[in-house]
Amino acid sequence: MTKFFEKITELIGWLQIAASPFLVGLIIGAIVYLSNQTGGNLMIGIGIALIGLVIGILLANRVYKSKKGTVWFLSRTIATPELDRKEDDEKNQNID
Repeated sequence: MTKFFEKITELIGWLQIAASPFLVGLIIGAIVYLSNQTGGNLMIGIGIALIGLVIGILLANRVYKSKKGTVWFLSRTIATPELDRKEDDEKNQNID
């Protein structure tokens, strides 16, 4: 049963990693299309969004197949060691 939950969390991590480049490509594609709403720009916008999707899938697969996995990757990218150090410095100043 724990393997099932591990796979679910890895899948959710995979989706989060794949969604990020896709959303960037989607926004850029929307800007391209909305700047001049023609059929050609629609195809270019869709192409940019698809390129973002492909890059997202490739990145997510690469991270998923690594030894550590998607959950470890996301935890490292979300962690903010700068803020942790700042809080430690403030605690040390209050003690002195």
